[in-house]
Amino acid sequence: MREKGEKSAWTYIEIAPEIAQKINPGVKTSYRVKGSLDTLEVSGLSLLPMGGGSFILPLNADLRKNLRKTTGELLIVKLTVDASLYMLNAELLEALESESKALIHFNSLSKSHQNYFSKWIESAKTTETRYSRIESCFIAMIKKQSFAEMLRERKKDKDGF
Repeated sequence: MREKGEKSAWTYIEIAPEIAQKINPGVKTSYRVKGSLDTLEVSGLSLLPMGGGSFILPLNADLRKNLRKTTGELLIVKLTVDASLYMLNAELLEALESESKALIHFNSLSKSHQNYFSKWIESAKTTETRYSRIESCFIAMIKKQSFAEMLRERKKDKDGF
């Protein structure tokens, strides 16, 4: 594991070009992987291209905590391409189906933008927060807002500005 980052202090695993070619031959853009890091099973992680055929696998704080490793320690990495599709949050879809205007706008968004909303809901640590986020997404769809616009409005409402 290493720490680096052009704009932030990321912790990541370097993937050499030869290894990247074994995982996903001929691909030079980012893609999802699954497998194990030591004994920890992982899926849905992204390999990011760094040029020259090399990639990095960023490790977020939760993953680093579960690994119990620090920068520079040896890590046994086993990865394959993760071709599984991300399933949108069922509670969000159920809420959107109750209002056609909201559902129509949501369906007009690209898959990656739909995923922003869904993953934000799923990252909530409490049920109360999850329901609050579903409500915010529902209102944003009615207002035809992007994910960023919704977050700015939530911050403005919270801060009172």
